[in-house]
Amino acid sequence: MADFKDLLQSADWKTEKHVPAIDCPDKISKGQISQIDVSVGKQIAHPNTTEHHIRSIEIYFLASGEKFPYILARFEFNAHGESVQGPNTSTIFSEPRVSTYFKTDKAGTLIALSYCNIHGLWKSEKEISVG
Repeated sequence: MADFKDLLQSADWKTEKHVPAIDCPDKISKGQISQIDVSVGKQIAHPNTTEHHIRSIEIYFLASGEKFPYILARFEFNAHGESVQGPNTSTIFSEPRVSTYFKTDKAGTLIALSYCNIHGLWKSEKEISVG
């Protein structure tokens, strides 16, 4: 049986269309609300069709010195051109781009996961410091 961590794929989001790109400051102010933007297909567009699409994005924060990450947000994308007339006949499409906000007194690692219905789970990380 595979270990869950072995199911997570990663790469540079600039060269791989499935990797979630995390946009936020490298340093945030202690206790201040900070914005996190995550998108899939930032550099190389990911298909958004009934047959091939990003289904979800999850954002976690692993605070320095802690054992388990905090789940900051979960987003699900449900419109991919499908309709009762058949695949790719609708003009309604979800776009895998999200924003959320959080605050912390600790430095740590932001972790974003994206799920492609064909190519599985993709992970990216970004270290942030607190000052």
